[in-house]
Amino acid sequence: MRPGVVAALASVSLLTLGGAPGTARATLPELMADTGGGTQLITAQALRADATTGTVTWWDRQDGHWVKRGSAAARFGAKGLVEGTARKQGTNTTPTGLYDLPYAFGIKAAPSGTTATYRRVHQDSWWCQDNDSLSYNRWTEPRPADCRPAESEHLVSYEAQYAHAFVIGFNYARPVRGRGAGIFLHVNGSGATAGCVSVPAEAMRQILTWAEPPRLPHIAIGTASGTTALTRY
Repeated sequence: MRPGVVAALASVSLLTLGGAPGTARATLPELMADTGGGTQLITAQALRADATTGTVTWWDRQDGHWVKRGSAAARFGAKGLVEGTARKQGTNTTPTGLYDLPYAFGIKAAPSGTTATYRRVHQDSWWCQDNDSLSYNRWTEPRPADCRPAESEHLVSYEAQYAHAFVIGFNYARPVRGRGAGIFLHVNGSGATAGCVSVPAEAMRQILTWAEPPRLPHIAIGTASGTTALTRY
């Protein structure tokens, strides 16, 4: 994660380079300080930090420019968005920042054309969120004895949301206890999330077939203005 990467996910598509009529319009990724170093990027933008809805857009770097490949309405945490480095577990907030996408997973088979590493969910698949467990913020199969079921997600129980998903690399490489675990890009449920980013099922399938690991896709999560704005990253 690169803290601060999300501070200005401003409405970049509305900003013109140089400000003169007829000049080329800058895309959101072109206004960001850091896009992860690859040639694929997902932006997940809410208007404000207290919003629970917004837009997910996926982009390709092509001929020196970022080109929009698709977009969809998105849902965020029920308590809005908060800077990833300041987030606390159990707050139902979505962490802002720039993150990698370690691997994809799902209850259903990977969509045809998916090249990302894809892990199928089974009956004994769990995501450990127990701060006292050695497996904190990790997929476990089966659930280890030191990871309490009440402090974990039984992945197969989320039939709609985890039909297809991507792990978001928030607090993942070197987990900080109490910051949060199990932050994913997944299919919409019935409303706002517990901290993940969600999109319609068809958009999730499109993202899975679009993502190419050699191109180092990242996800930037943020707002259109304020301290969590995407263009700051």
